Amino acid sequence: MPLLGFGVYQNYNAKPSVLEAFQVGYRHIDSAQAYKNEGAVGEAVRDSGISREELFITTKCASKTHGYDSTLKGVEESLARFGFDYIDLFLIHDPFSGAERRLDTYRALLDAQRAGKIRTVGVSNYGIKHLDEIKTAGLPMPAVNQIEVHPLCQQHPIVEYCRAHAIVVQAYCPIIRGQMGHSAIQAVANKYGRDPAQILIRWSLQNGFVPLPKSSTPSRIRSNAAVYDFELGREDMEDLDALDFGKAGAVSWNPVDAA
Repeated sequence: MPLLGFGVYQNYNAKPSVLEAFQVGYRHIDSAQAYKNEGAVGEAVRDSGISREELFITTKCASKTHGYDSTLKGVEESLARFGFDYIDLFLIHDPFSGAERRLDTYRALLDAQRAGKIRTVGVSNYGIKHLDEIKTAGLPMPAVNQIEVHPLCQQHPIVEYCRAHAIVVQAYCPIIRGQMGHSAIQAVANKYGRDPAQILIRWSLQNGFVPLPKSSTPSRIRSNAAVYDFELGREDMEDLDALDFGKAGAVSWNPVDAA
């Protein structure tokens, strides 16, 4: 899995953005059934000329489609929309469906993985309680948990649990949906002569997360990918770490406490 992903949430005409992302080096695209752009992502993959094996494509199933049979049906539908033979990573998008349906959905994804239709099974927006359900059921732990993570919302308990169980943390909203005006973020950006978004993506990478910045603006797509020629110093990382507001710092739905 490439360590930097390209998000396509609320990008209903995603093909041009994905093609631009491919041109600047992205090889990891984060989509979802609810985003209604799996077909556009698939078209971009085919038109890019890049080998499918070089790309890492994610999608997700939201709670309204959870359940064993409906999840298997959804996998087939996603494959058809993408025009793919397999999906690299399939996530349970949210934990709102309750314990029984969450586990049924997870079992369905494991069976789809065994059938070769998906390569990797993961979850999104899962708190410790939801991850423990999987462990208690005797099922293999997910490879990935995609949650909201950035300096204002660091979700330390979930992150520590994931690290203890070898679960990769993917960070959505890594650039805080553009809310980057905090003086500490601006100060670090000015120090390095970089865009604030680049600083936030470096913070995420240096913390061992897989950030998923999104944009439909070509210049920002390019800028967000230009993060491998500098590194934040320890004191700058600590200044950003000090911004944590816990869950109160979230800028998205962040349903990690769902029943």
